[in-house]
Amino acid sequence: MQDQPKAKPFRSSSFFKDGLSSRQPVEGTIARGWLREDKELYTGKKTTTSPSAAAPLTSAIAPTGPTATTPNANASPSQVAAAYPDDVEKFPFPITEEILNRGQERFQIYCSVCHGMTGQGDGMIVRRGFRKPPSYHEQRLREAPVGHFFDVVSNGWGAMPSYASQVPVRDRWAIIGYIRALQLSQAGAQPATQTSGDRK
Repeated sequence: MQDQPKAKPFRSSSFFKDGLSSRQPVEGTIARGWLREDKELYTGKKTTTSPSAAAPLTSAIAPTGPTATTPNANASPSQVAAAYPDDVEKFPFPITEEILNRGQERFQIYCSVCHGMTGQGDGMIVRRGFRKPPSYHEQRLREAPVGHFFDVVSNGWGAMPSYASQVPVRDRWAIIGYIRALQLSQAGAQPATQTSGDRK
């Protein structure tokens, strides 16, 4: 039995024309557990998009990159949403306390070094000279759909690389849930503008 004839993966073989012992999988084959039918869960993109939603909004878009699809600071909520017409606006599963706790843990590991512990963009490597990311508390990011955040984590954006290889899909959504919690926690913390009548 020790000397039985067999083909080992990645070994050469004279039996097949291509010289390989391993056969290529049938075209379209998907490995067990990798059939990602839920587009919204795995991509953060809507299953269908209406053509009218993708209309250009030149007045609401600030030309900050090659695609020029970042809404400017003065864009209205509808303009912000229209700037990301394919991105989902709701989480693909309910966000529970357990998921938020997981999101906080993952955020502190992967995101806080740049974005800071409160999402202000003042992380440790920023303090040491790395490019400052935008604050999550800017109005345009408060109003950006959750699918936009998923797209950024999965594919990168500007100086931020993709985290798809480090952070599993459900953990990405948990992080985004925690980002939304951070945004809510800071909503009333912005200092009010002092008027001349308020001075003592």
